[in-house]
Amino acid sequence: MGILDRFKSNKAAQDKARKMSDVAEQKANERTGNKYESQVDSGQQRLHERLGMDEERRPDQP
Repeated sequence: MGILDRFKSNKAAQDKARKMSDVAEQKANERTGNKYESQVDSGQQRLHERLGMDEERRPDQP
């Protein structure tokens, strides 16, 4: 079992990573004056997909 497999099965780590990702997105948008908001959002979504954290696939969300 690789490190990414362990990460994908660890909900606490995913929640922490999601919070850190949101903060990073806010900081990037803040520093660029929201000029690249769509690119930053797209990059964040790709990261979440790669790490298995994309919101569309989360069964515990309503």
